[in-house]
Amino acid sequence: MAPELQVLALAGLLQAMQYAWLSVRANRELGFAKTLSARDPQRLGGTLESMASPRTGRLYRALNNHFEGLILFTLAVVVLILGDKTTGLSALLAWTYLAARILYVPAYYFGLRPWRSLIWLVGFLATIAMIGLALV
Repeated sequence: MAPELQVLALAGLLQAMQYAWLSVRANRELGFAKTLSARDPQRLGGTLESMASPRTGRLYRALNNHFEGLILFTLAVVVLILGDKTTGLSALLAWTYLAARILYVPAYYFGLRPWRSLIWLVGFLATIAMIGLALV
């Protein structure tokens, strides 16, 4: 398997772990009556994110951010693989993306500024560089 595809699979597992961490915290804080409901803000008195603690809210936002970033990263991997443009550099960039995503979660959870944003930027630039490699 190409390293870029391996990293994509691992990024999917990371996202699943983020979802599990968020789910456990949200269920403990808010209870199953709220988390298993239809989550209508009018009935609950707000969104689940707004009712959660600040750190659980950060986990929610970090998970959503990973959904957004994973779309672009998946695109990068697909164009590299289908375009037969994978190289050692594209593999390094893919691993850089994953490392940044792994570091991003605790940086966001603990509110580390400006590190969270800088870590995000590293992952984003690695993804954009992968797309650029696919075009040359």
